[in-house]
This record gives sequence, structure tokens and C-alpha cells, in this order.
Amino acid sequence: MAPTPGELLATYGPAAGLAPAVAPFPREGTFAERLAANPFLMAPMAGVTDGAYRLLARAGGAALAVSEMVSVAGLHHANEKTWRLVDPLPEEPDIVVQLFGSDPAQFAEAAATVHDRVGGKLAAIDVNMACPVPKVTRKGEGSALLDDPDRAAAIVAACREGAGDAVPVTAKIRIGRRPGETVGPAFAARLEEAGVAAVAVHGRFASQFYRGESDAGAVADVVRAVSVPVIASGDALDAAAAARLKEGTGACAVYCARGTYGDPWIFGDAARVLAGEPVAEREVEERLAAFALHVRLLEATGAHIARARSLAGWYLKGMPEAASWRERAMHCDTAADYLALIKAVAAQ
Repeated sequence: MAPTPGELLATYGPAAGLAPAVAPFPREGTFAERLAANPFLMAPMAGVTDGAYRLLARAGGAALAVSEMVSVAGLHHANEKTWRLVDPLPEEPDIVVQLFGSDPAQFAEAAATVHDRVGGKLAAIDVNMACPVPKVTRKGEGSALLDDPDRAAAIVAACREGAGDAVPVTAKIRIGRRPGETVGPAFAARLEEAGVAAVAVHGRFASQFYRGESDAGAVADVVRAVSVPVIASGDALDAAAAARLKEGTGACAVYCARGTYGDPWIFGDAARVLAGEPVAEREVEERLAAFALHVRLLEATGAHIARARSLAGWYLKGMPEAASWRERAMHCDTAADYLALIKAVAAQ
């Protein structure tokens, strides 16, 4: 019988400098207190944060991990492919499910059905009001909601109605859609009026996508404008940057996104930086062990093994002959192929 993701983590996690099991998000205290207990979170990323990725992030110290974007329209039509984005792995003690769309009625329905399906593992429902991709925004979804605060507030209220009082509803926003049109503080305040439990703020305008620098000062402006917890996002590209983002903005917590590429340790390392403790650079052996574990988790969770091509670029970055190894990884077709490649890298 093939090993489960939990068995793989217990077997291979320690050699990769990762926990052999995942600690649950605290259930006692206010949402702000629970976030503050461990303020570094795995951000949602479309096409990235599948079950294997989330499990590795949690083993690296993330307090919570968020699903990929889930369409409320897809859930309305009972699309099983969409539901696969929602379902946590058995080894995940809890999950945040991120929804996107523009119809408050569909959000209410989706929040209720997600709550019914995920049950006690549902740590929160997050609403995506930040995605800048045109195929999303042209439908009035994602960051397009920044131009429609009344609809955005109605969506938050609808999710609260659908999920019930026990499930926090959060929202992820940007500071505005276009330079010169900063709306972050006023928009977050409107969401607070609607009952949002926390607001995550990416310090870029939607039109920037991921170009230029994230504006930590604009995130701090949102922190000062609301009384609910703010989760800072943007350019937390390593542990030190994640800790600086929290300290520099006064945010309750920090989302780590691209900084997790090839670095599932970023969460625990950031907590150590924040505490003034030394953080050692990861040895090649640990990085390769984490890559191998990630490949095994992809296979065990039924994810498409082609996702390991991106992993190869991230985990092998900076290693001797990295470009050559990455090229070879592009021709791997199975988990066994990738594990053989990793063994060859280790032997060089």
C-alpha cells in the first residue's frame, strides 16, 4: 500500500528540517490573538497552493495555509474539479478556503456549502478582492471589486450569513487598482463595517501586477484605518523581509507568497528573526530532501507531476550546475524520474 502524505511527512520531514506532523491553528481566543500567536501565513496562489504545497508550508511553520482561488460559480454548478481545490488533505488539521466571484448570492451559497463540506477544519473563508488578472477582473471579480465597495461589503455580509458566526470571514485586497487612486484605508473600513474578521493587504496597485516594489507604508495606512487585524502582503521574499514587513507596518500577521518558492522554512525562520534569534542558511542536503519530499507528496496526493518542474527551478536555484539540472528536470515524466534526478544532484 502506498504511503499516505502524513506517513511521508513523518518519514522524510526531519531530514528536510521540517516538522514530522502539522500543528493546528489555535481554536481559543479572538481571531487577532490566534493570528498573533504565530503571525506568518501561507498565502493563496493560483496553480501553486495545492494540498502538497500547503502541507509542506505547515510543516515549515506556517500558522495557516490558504487554498487556491475557488470560483463561487464553479461551486454553484457543483463542479467536482472546483471542489478538489476546497478539500483539505486528511493530514491538514485546518484550512482557509479562498473564494472569488462577484455575486453575493453565490458567495452566500458557497460559504454554506464549503462550511458543510469542510466542517470543523474550516479555519476561515477568505474573499479574493486582489487578483489583477484580466480574465478575472473583466467579470467584476478579484481586484475589480476595489471599484465597487458596496458590492464588496455585500459579499462579506453574504459569506458571514452563509458560513455562520463560528467561521471568520476575511478579505484580501490591494491598495487600489491604479497608481494615484489609493483606496486601501477607506475600502478596508467599509469591509470592517460589513463584519470582516481581518483584511489582508498587498502593497501594490492591481495594475502593477507584481512589478515594482510593494509599498509597506500604504499597508501601514490600512492598519491605522481599521480596528480588525491586518495581514500584510507583498515582497516577503525571505524570512528577514517577512519579519521587517510585520514590524514596519504594525500588521498583526504576514502572508508569505513568492518567498515560499523552494523555501518551506520561511515561516519558522521569520518567527525566529522576529524573536531576535539566529537563522542558519539551509544546507544543500536539506533543500534536496525537501524537494524529494515535495515530489513524493505530489504523487501521494494525485497532483499532476508536471508541477515538479516549477519545484525544480525553485529548490535547485543557486546550486552548482543548476541550469543544467533544471533543463534535465524539464524532461522528467514521473516522480521516480525526479527522485533519480535529485539523487544525481546530491552525488555531484
